[in-house]
Amino acid sequence: MSTKLRTHGKGAVVWILLGVLVLGLGGFGISNFSGGMRTIGSVGGTEVSSQDYARALRQQLNQIQQQTGRAVTMEQAKAFGLPQQVQAQLFSDAALSEAARRLGLSVGDAELARQITAAPAFQSPAGGFDRNAYRMALRQEGFTEPDFEAMVRADIARSLFRGILVGGTSAPEAEVDTYAAYVTDKRPFAFAEIAEAQLTTKPAQPTDADLQSFYTDHQDAYQQPETRDFSYVWLTPEMLADEAAPDDAMLHAAYQARLAQYQQPEHRLVDRLVFESDDAARAAKADLDAGKITFTALAKSRGLDLKDIDLGEVGRDDLGAAADAVFAPTAPGIVGPVETDLGPALFSVNGIIPAQTTSFEDAKPDLVAAATLENAAKTIKAMTPDLEDKLASGATLDDLAKETKMQAGTIAMTADTKEGIAAYPAFRDAAAKATTNDFPELVTLDDGGVFALHLDKVEPAAVLPFDKVRERVAADWAAAELTRLKTERAKAVVAAVAAGKSLADQGLAVTEVPATERGGFVENVPAALIGAAFDVAPGSADTVATDGKVYVLVPGPTEAADPKDPDAAQIRDKLAARLGQAIANDIGTYYAATVEQEAGVRLDSTAVTAVQAQMH
Repeated sequence: MSTKLRTHGKGAVVWILLGVLVLGLGGFGISNFSGGMRTIGSVGGTEVSSQDYARALRQQLNQIQQQTGRAVTMEQAKAFGLPQQVQAQLFSDAALSEAARRLGLSVGDAELARQITAAPAFQSPAGGFDRNAYRMALRQEGFTEPDFEAMVRADIARSLFRGILVGGTSAPEAEVDTYAAYVTDKRPFAFAEIAEAQLTTKPAQPTDADLQSFYTDHQDAYQQPETRDFSYVWLTPEMLADEAAPDDAMLHAAYQARLAQYQQPEHRLVDRLVFESDDAARAAKADLDAGKITFTALAKSRGLDLKDIDLGEVGRDDLGAAADAVFAPTAPGIVGPVETDLGPALFSVNGIIPAQTTSFEDAKPDLVAAATLENAAKTIKAMTPDLEDKLASGATLDDLAKETKMQAGTIAMTADTKEGIAAYPAFRDAAAKATTNDFPELVTLDDGGVFALHLDKVEPAAVLPFDKVRERVAADWAAAELTRLKTERAKAVVAAVAAGKSLADQGLAVTEVPATERGGFVENVPAALIGAAFDVAPGSADTVATDGKVYVLVPGPTEAADPKDPDAAQIRDKLAARLGQAIANDIGTYYAATVEQEAGVRLDSTAVTAVQAQMH
């Protein structure tokens, strides 16, 4: 069965695949996994390649590193099950590919050629498909043309099958209503803080026995963490800034090199919907112009999520033949139909970002700062071999501080220290691995600086002696005692409200808060009170303790959002889309698991280990 893919949602897999191919593995070549380790397993007759596993695993490791700012070793990745998660996703994808294969679902040669030849990565400078660039890109990544085209064909077929399987999936109306109500329902409420002046019983002075008992019961609060004392020397580009000033020629060259940064053309925020025919696109445009449907609702009616139609911030060069039409309007709106590489399309221009130009003189301060640091970093790089030789010859950190431009320092570090030189991830990593027996080694910082360290002493974690923290214990005891007395007073107020009295009857300063959503914000009102207002029955009272303060809260009746309100309708639409996507994901996962069970799964642990070994 052959079919053409016209929608952005179905065609996206090709562009993602081609993008990953051209970007490569970031220093981790696909050719490392040739020969007998070509696959890590299969689902039925569909194989999971070692290349795909390596690529997916590396992407996950890089993502974690970007989020945490620290490199993740394979041992650490194994500790929280990352390899197994990646394998599960790849075998799930393979199961859907196997299902598509068994159904005979495929993409015709003409469509495959159109998709590949239209890829920006394979275009010549003059425009048009460049076969030499195509062959070179494949060869660099270890692919033959037949292998790559088979992979593209299979990925499109899998995407198409998934669309058939879950296309148009939507959440039950009752479920959407429940979630929407949870988000949009509002409640007014009244609250009063229990102040110390309103207590009938005043806090007493603690005895030594009280403090000692409190200290014993809360020793975790008085724990001294493990502390590692380091001496170090370092040299950063900032330290050499005075002797690294750039000349005008360097500044002008830097400006020209960053011209795209300083002369930014107009960009637009754009969504795109692709249609099977020009007639279908014109009919949809007519409905949009008549106000019968929104662009988002139109996408939803075709089984597409917002992410499927969102092109993001684009320039003229990103739109090809559609550029003139999309950039013609002077205000946001709907454009089209416009003929594109994917077929007739409507574009929603959601925002216009004007062109911005920064002159050389305006950019000069930034250019000077960047070029100065660049010059200084080059100077440090040139000095590095000599510094390494000195350390290798037995020079101490004090020797380096006296004989070179490196500066000496000391730092006491716990697991949470990120000040001073410890702000650098490279220093924290080296410090975490250091032992007192290690000899100093030169390590490069991410700004081009260098450092060497020595672990001088390790102070184990321990509970601080009572005498050293007595004042802290006394302050903590007093705060806890005050909170206890306030809570007792608050409970008495709650009982009075339950008996028919009001908050104002209790001599409290009452604050009335208008109807507010669960996630709402009210100035000078603690967020904990807003959340608690939906946990307490309307008209009833309860105590709320937060940030060392104690309150009594009385919520009013729930006010449902008006379904005709545009904001409420938009929230409901977004929730419906997310819930529908979650259900679609579950369907795909369960179906893939069924295919795996029926077709059989083969996992080559030796190949898996070989791939993971290359990640060290």
